[in-house]
Amino acid sequence: MSGPYIVGISGATGAIYGIETLRALKELGLPAHLIVSEMGIQTIAIETDLEIDEVRSLADETYSVKDLGAAVSSGSFPSQGMIIAPCSIKTLSGIAHSFSYNLMIRAADVTLKEGRPLVLMVRETPLHKGHLELMAKAADIGAVIHPPVPAFYNKPESITDLVRQSVGRALDHLKINHDLIQRWEGG
Repeated sequence: MSGPYIVGISGATGAIYGIETLRALKELGLPAHLIVSEMGIQTIAIETDLEIDEVRSLADETYSVKDLGAAVSSGSFPSQGMIIAPCSIKTLSGIAHSFSYNLMIRAADVTLKEGRPLVLMVRETPLHKGHLELMAKAADIGAVIHPPVPAFYNKPESITDLVRQSVGRALDHLKINHDLIQRWEGG
């Protein structure tokens, strides 16, 4: 299957995970289509020094989260898979319940129904039972639950190192070959 990777940035803290995903795909020469929620736009403004247009420029195509008629809302649109980084609990809930009230959730639902990989970098802590049940439900229907939990064996020296490690591992689940991270080689 050819086509782009779809990247969603929801309103959870950790917008940098989505931004670094876009940067990594660009570095690898892989096409990316972007959907940012309204709260995602606010989170980018709060957490980074980037303007939303700078983030959008990292993608080959961008869509309004309100555009339920966009190309990525159909299973006939070819994509390699989708990552939502970060994935809010609200977005997770919509996915787990197939409640496609916006384009990000609809694109995730299409990704699952077409048997393509969907990686959810869920960002919430602590987690109550309802959150855990949503994650289990999403996993049961095919999503990969990939909270951005950093590894320390690579001796990270910056926040960027920590973020890129999580993004690199998430890209592994999209079957993307890369050398963005240091791999564990034994103790």
